[in-house]
Amino acid sequence: MVQAYILVQTEVGQAAKVAERIRGIDGVEKANDVTGPYDVIVQAEADDIDALGTLVVARIQRLDGIARTLTCPIVNI
Repeated sequence: MVQAYILVQTEVGQAAKVAERIRGIDGVEKANDVTGPYDVIVQAEADDIDALGTLVVARIQRLDGIARTLTCPIVNI
């Protein structure tokens, strides 16, 4: 199992709507709109790194209102 934080920049005024849409995606555990350089922080989980990539590219990045994402896989040592 792979977990990651996905940092999302949205178009102006879209953070709350984008966070709400992201919450409905399978594999997303949390999606909160925040302040700072990113507008939404997502906590997600997938079976492996390939499935995580598919979740981000095919499901999250395709939503209207998203300008950019940065995926940060969680490393447990």
